[in-house]
Amino acid sequence: MSAASAASVPRRYSRVPIEPRIRVSAILRRQDRILLCRHEKHGKGYWLLPGGGVNSGESLVDALHRELVEEVGLEEEIPVEGPVAIVDSIAPQRSFAAKHVVHIIFAGDLGRRSLEAVTSKDAAVRGHRLFGLGELEEVVLHPPIQRFLTRWRPGDPVVYLGPLWAP
Repeated sequence: MSAASAASVPRRYSRVPIEPRIRVSAILRRQDRILLCRHEKHGKGYWLLPGGGVNSGESLVDALHRELVEEVGLEEEIPVEGPVAIVDSIAPQRSFAAKHVVHIIFAGDLGRRSLEAVTSKDAAVRGHRLFGLGELEEVVLHPPIQRFLTRWRPGDPVVYLGPLWAP
């Protein structure tokens, strides 16, 4: 393709295509509080449900349990329900490199498990905290599912929350 014809290609087609990334995570509750992990990348801090990427050949639940060990240090497998929600995080068109993450969210109860000795093997994780449902609107959460988290209850049907993006 010549430089002149490349310049005439509409901007929406000039992005670098990549396959969607699958990320599993868990709503880990202790009574009316939810565990979130604080991440920092490129100097920006934000919160996520604990979890991470799925490796090829790995089941969603196996990936979730592996990620809970890596991010939160929970060696004991927590029984999980779900998936309880699915979210698409698709970067806006103005981004050069396309980014699309499919979040598959499960749920579990922390019960009386201590979080005192929680340590992460993930370099991006900067800490953990249990948040009350009323505190969620105050945090930068990726994806931005605060409203869903305040309304979700064990046993609710699975829901597709649509495409949500938090810069």
